[in-house]
Amino acid sequence: MTVRPGELAQRAEVTGPTTGEDDEVRSLREDVLQLARSLPGDLRRLTVRSGDSSIEIEWAAEDRPPADGAGVPGPRSLALAADPAPGPEVPTDLTAVHAPLVGTFYAAPAPEAGPFVRVGDEVEAGQTLGIVEAMKLMNPIVADEAGVVAEVVVGDAESVEYGQVLMYLRSAGDPR
Repeated sequence: MTVRPGELAQRAEVTGPTTGEDDEVRSLREDVLQLARSLPGDLRRLTVRSGDSSIEIEWAAEDRPPADGAGVPGPRSLALAADPAPGPEVPTDLTAVHAPLVGTFYAAPAPEAGPFVRVGDEVEAGQTLGIVEAMKLMNPIVADEAGVVAEVVVGDAESVEYGQVLMYLRSAGDPR
């Protein structure tokens, strides 16, 4: 669900059913809009997922001190997004492996163990490439297809955002 700042008031006043939208989705939309209006400051992104429940809030960087003097700026603008912001273009011969959630990326199964994969390693579909830890849960990152690790973009124990590129794979048959 994406709401642009100019549409906030418009969407809040919509009372009729939205095409293809059931009561649960409409209720979620209203709850998200209410939440967004109540949050202080300039929101850069507010992501809400229903499956496996998730809410992520990111505020825009402040260029100036808040006007109210209390340390918390007042609400001014809103941007809601369901998908990650588009990143740099991926070369056509590479496939990006994205973080499926916000957390900490681990390249190895344990601190003293070697990494799951290194640049140049051939991987099979379903093979573990790394782990993203979120709320003490270890979520394996697996290869969607066979290939060769072309580049590992993030370091071990580095914080990652939803949709951030973790590494690039080259198709197994492509030249290196």
